[in-house]
Amino acid sequence: MENEVVQTATDPSFIQSVAIFMNEGGAFMWIIFAIWTFGIAISVERVKSLFSYDVDGVSLMDMVKKHVLSNDVQQAIQACSNSKAVLPYILKAGLKRANQTKEQIQDAVEASILEMAPKLDKRLNYLGLVANVSTLIGLLGTIYGLIESFAAVANADPASKAKLLALGISKAMNTTALGLISAISIMVIHSILTSKSEKIMGEVEEHSVKLIDLLGTKKNSAHQVNKTAA
Repeated sequence: MENEVVQTATDPSFIQSVAIFMNEGGAFMWIIFAIWTFGIAISVERVKSLFSYDVDGVSLMDMVKKHVLSNDVQQAIQACSNSKAVLPYILKAGLKRANQTKEQIQDAVEASILEMAPKLDKRLNYLGLVANVSTLIGLLGTIYGLIESFAAVANADPASKAKLLALGISKAMNTTALGLISAISIMVIHSILTSKSEKIMGEVEEHSVKLIDLLGTKKNSAHQVNKTAA
């Protein structure tokens, strides 16, 4: 079964069909294809980046909490330093100010969030643009193809008018088809990447608040113990 699929994908007739499909649509087909390729390139880069920015937030926070409660903040910082993900970077910024006030810890965390947030949404807006432009150029190509078809039919003999019109419309629709294929695929990828970005940011907001509360509570507890001892 696998051999049949491979043979179908590499069958010269399949490649020829794609080439004919592209050539029949005219110049607009290649414009759409170039835009689609641009969108795929951005998508690949964003997939790699977003998945490298993601991390198991619950496990990381449990580890950080364990080290903080055992008064081993440096070990918690080291645990966050072993990853290039967004959440560890932000938690590390807060942990570095563990001995300062709660407001100072919060300022460090918020500054880190503002620094990292644009990296999560970077170039995602281009994907929405690619999807819209692909659709519109597909429609423009179709309209242009229909104009050419009607112009050709106007000068043709009555016997061949119907055939020429049907052929022209068929060719014109190729641009719409490719435009929709490009737009739908890019829109699906855009939706997946946007959900991933929102998931990462949601975890960042949740666990950064927990860290601020943890460090602030621990500092207050230590202060109360020292005050009682004095």
